[in-house]
Amino acid sequence: MALFVEWFDHALEAGVAEPHAATLATVDRSGIPDARTLILKSLDERGWAVAGSRFSQKAEHLAVQPAAALNFWWQPIMRAVRVRGVVEEASRAESDADLAARSASARAGIEPGEWVVWRIRPVRVEFWQASFDRRHTRIVYTRADGGWSIDNGLVARDGIEDGSGEEQ
Repeated sequence: MALFVEWFDHALEAGVAEPHAATLATVDRSGIPDARTLILKSLDERGWAVAGSRFSQKAEHLAVQPAAALNFWWQPIMRAVRVRGVVEEASRAESDADLAARSASARAGIEPGEWVVWRIRPVRVEFWQASFDRRHTRIVYTRADGGWSIDNGLVARDGIEDGSGEEQ
């Protein structure tokens, strides 16, 4: 979490437009993935928080499969962060407070109880720093036995696997 905050602050300082915008990926009942752009609401020890309508496709997907991936891409500074984990719905009071904090136009048409805050409790967080010579650096944190393990030795070259089983 501390490294994400550091990178996020750097993106802000560098003037990255909408650094809190991210792509959230979920899967439907058939296992078909879907992705959409949304705004990171908050980050704390409980996880990465996002929000939306209880009647949205993401809500339908999360009701069936409460897991998601969240991807931040800060192109001007050539950095990305990937978060994967289980998803939990926040309390009604927290969701209502988040809705109340939105502008009047953003609240228009939303009925009481329709707005939901979800938290992604990460099981894997990857920090990716691009390099012009294609020797991109990845730092991967994986949750294990109540703690985190880190692999910061993953340096990928174009078209070469980085040890995670994924081609770069």
